[in-house]
This record gives sequence, C-alpha cells and structure tokens, in this order.
Amino acid sequence: MFEKLKEILVSEMDVKEEEIKPEAQLTSDLGLNSLELADLVLLCEDKFGVAVSDDDIRGFITVGDVVSYMEKSAQNG
Repeated sequence: MFEKLKEILVSEMDVKEEEIKPEAQLTSDLGLNSLELADLVLLCEDKFGVAVSDDDIRGFITVGDVVSYMEKSAQNG
C-alpha cells in the first residue's frame, strides 16, 4: 500500500520520491496544500476502491496515516 501511495504522490502530485517516508507530513514535509490533499484523497479512493469521509481526511497528517487508513478500509471493504 505504501508503494502504491508513493506512486500516486510522485506521478500525480509531483512529490520527489526520496521525500516520501511513512513519517513525512503531507503538508509541511511534502508541501501539499488543502486542494492537493483533496485530490490525493480522490485518487486514493479511485485506486483503492475506498470511500473517505471529510472527518477522516482531517486525520491524514503523515504518509503513514493515509497508508494505515487505506489498508484498514481495503480490509473492511
């Protein structure tokens, strides 16, 4: 799941691959703004077949947060 998310960040969000680590913060470390974060969520929803609520998006602070959420949602979905 981490590798798939990394692919999305590199190909769609123009993030440098070497910056993407589980502990990297989406906004401060990777430079995503709120609109880009929303785009990332939409891309993840499409790629992983999950639905993410607005409340859940607020919990996406690090790359690892997104990976954990997608893994849990994929297992439960």
